[in-house]
Amino acid sequence: MNIAALRQAHPDHWMKAAAIRTLTLDAVAAAKSGHTGMPLGMADVATVLFEKHLKFDPTAPHWPDRDRFILSAGHGSMLLYALLYLTGYADITLDQIKNFRQWGARTAGHPEYGHAAGIETTTGPLGQGIANSVGFAIAEEVQRARFGAKIVDHRTYVIAGDGCLMEGISHEAIGLAGMQQLGHLTVFWDNNDITIDGHVGIADKTDQMARFAAAGWHVQAIDGHDPVAIDAAITAAKADPRPSMIACKTHIALGHAAQDTSKGHGALTDKAQLEATKAAYGWTGGPFEIPAKVKAEWEAIGARGAAVRTEWEARLAGLSQGKQAEFARIMAGEAPKRLGAVIRALKKQASELKASHATRKSSELVLEVVNPIMPETLGGSADLTGSNNTKTGDLGIFSPENRAGRYVYYGVREHGMAAAMNGMALHGGVRPYGGTFMCFTDYARGAIRLSALMGVPAVYVMTHDSIGLGEDGPTHQPVEHLAMLRATPNLRVIRPADTVETAEAWELALTANGTPTVLALSRQNLPTVRTQHKTANLTAQGAYVLAEATGKRRAILMATGSEVEIALAAKALLEAEGIGTRVVSMPSMELFAAQPDAYRKRILPAGPVRVAIEAGVRQGWDQWLLGERGREAKAGFVGMSGFGASAPAEVLYEKFGITAEAVAEKVKSLL
Repeated sequence: MNIAALRQAHPDHWMKAAAIRTLTLDAVAAAKSGHTGMPLGMADVATVLFEKHLKFDPTAPHWPDRDRFILSAGHGSMLLYALLYLTGYADITLDQIKNFRQWGARTAGHPEYGHAAGIETTTGPLGQGIANSVGFAIAEEVQRARFGAKIVDHRTYVIAGDGCLMEGISHEAIGLAGMQQLGHLTVFWDNNDITIDGHVGIADKTDQMARFAAAGWHVQAIDGHDPVAIDAAITAAKADPRPSMIACKTHIALGHAAQDTSKGHGALTDKAQLEATKAAYGWTGGPFEIPAKVKAEWEAIGARGAAVRTEWEARLAGLSQGKQAEFARIMAGEAPKRLGAVIRALKKQASELKASHATRKSSELVLEVVNPIMPETLGGSADLTGSNNTKTGDLGIFSPENRAGRYVYYGVREHGMAAAMNGMALHGGVRPYGGTFMCFTDYARGAIRLSALMGVPAVYVMTHDSIGLGEDGPTHQPVEHLAMLRATPNLRVIRPADTVETAEAWELALTANGTPTVLALSRQNLPTVRTQHKTANLTAQGAYVLAEATGKRRAILMATGSEVEIALAAKALLEAEGIGTRVVSMPSMELFAAQPDAYRKRILPAGPVRVAIEAGVRQGWDQWLLGERGREAKAGFVGMSGFGASAPAEVLYEKFGITAEAVAEKVKSLL
């Protein structure tokens, strides 16, 4: 690569791109850690994108109609931080750049959503960003169909590397985007042929362009260091109705001694090599020094969007007051005022009817009354719509022919679905929920974890939540999944016992703004256990007394979901023998843990023996079984200790000893 020729051919462009490169070199060297190579290789693409195409305004970084820029190759975070600093984002100052990867800095090792404006999503686990982008693009299409192109008309741009495209989630995302013809989505593939282990060819020989084309994408191949070619390719991508992939042939660690080697991927900190690289760039400034002319040119790029935003604000002001208020409400993530009343009415009806329903059906009943009053809900399922009960009649199907549809057929793409839901929620203006079997949270795990890390209020409708699904057997029966999900920080897991608790769970999920929710729902029918209507949302307390002991309280039974009815039956057996028994329904351990200490002690007082019942493993229950005194001798668990089996549900519960009789015997053995 003849850097001198590049400098001479496009001197103004070169200096702006060199500013990104030198900030990267200096920040990584100062931190003594990081990833230098990708920002050096993709600086030209990023410069052309921000200068000539990206619609943004650093002074209004949350402007709803801005273009979104996603760095899927999140290890190259200094590319993004440099761009935000150079264009004038207030959150990323030069001091933040100097403190790259340090405690308390916004400039974390990988971009983290919420640390600074301009970081649209958390990336680093490869492939997540490109999969998020599909959700961003779907949300944009849905919003445009509802509010019109004068209010919603923006694009999503992604930089992805070889690693992103090797990850399996990329296949799910690429296929979904191509089928949905998401024409406002453009992916730049940093085609540098290098991975940490060496040349890409030692692990992969995929023809990526053919792969994208086969999925229905518009594809182009360019020199990723030629600003004219980059500009032309972006222009062509914007003109094509399909999603676009631009293969950018680049040199990792351009101009450095480690160029085109696996060493170039990581932290390049050798001082002499750093100085030689800057000299090759024609850069004479000291560490973190940007010439005033170059900084001014970058700030002018950032300032360009203000006029466009002002014009957009005038168009928004031209809408009716009602439409403006509705747009503001959904972009703020606020639930409609009617939601509480609708939920309470359904709860009252359920308590009076006392019908038996699988809680997956209860969930559908809730959605049937919620979706009509929350036009921002956007549902879907990973090819299990009829089993997850996630589709209601009023939604319509989202497709290239119907952008107003509010239900997505994701296909068998659990991970891609979850990541797309993250993108939708981050975009704003939609409330995504998606369903699959509880066991397949394994497939969606990477994206669910990022939902929790980012505080994204996605709703995961996970049905068939135990051995209660029956004959499909242990491959489909989750036993460890509740424990795994509960172990995830900032993830709210709710396992309701009947339609009333399911309605309360949905109310909590749809009003959350900093927490994702997993709804663990049964396949089998369950009786109504909340037969006395209460307007208060008891599920919000995490645990509550469902049935008080008759006479002296000697035992407390705790249960969730389908096992609450077993706890109630065990209470009847015990009290027939004079053993006063309290039943506590505990739909959400996380919500219960968040309650005041006095409330928790009132629900689980010291003294009585405690037994928990759940058709999953014990892990996670000891916090509530043992209490502060850690009295193992007075606590027990009735549940699973291994995998399930293939048989009818009622047989499985009997064979695995999850019965009222087993619970009663456990209590008596502890007394």
